[in-house]
Amino acid sequence: MEQQEIYELMSRFEHGSIQSIKISSQDFSIEMTKAAPAAPVPAASAVSCVPVVPVKNEEAEMPAITAPMVGTFYVASDPDQPPFVSVGDRVKKGQTVCLIEAMKMMSEIKAPCDCVIEEVVKEDGQLAAFGDALLRYRPC
Repeated sequence: MEQQEIYELMSRFEHGSIQSIKISSQDFSIEMTKAAPAAPVPAASAVSCVPVVPVKNEEAEMPAITAPMVGTFYVASDPDQPPFVSVGDRVKKGQTVCLIEAMKMMSEIKAPCDCVIEEVVKEDGQLAAFGDALLRYRPC
């Protein structure tokens, strides 16, 4: 089984509904199990009326550059090089903002529009699943 196939299997398992899987062949074996969901908490006997005030979550509203594949996230092309972008940087559409390494292949991740980088979500060298937020930005 190739590394990319393993990453895809892990991502699908993580987001799927099955709780356990085991795959074996002559020279390869993998087993994945999810933790059991927490037991439901019994409802409280007393009911209180407290007004709920919606909290504005700016992070959820801010657009993100997401991982187009499963792989390792890198902020620079080499550990000795400066990062492609930093928080507060203004970038142009199509400018490289980070890299994703999958199966020893580096893929440049480009800015979708002219924008300002607001947050670097993942840490350098961290595994990113398909669709994970890598960088948050504010369009210009």
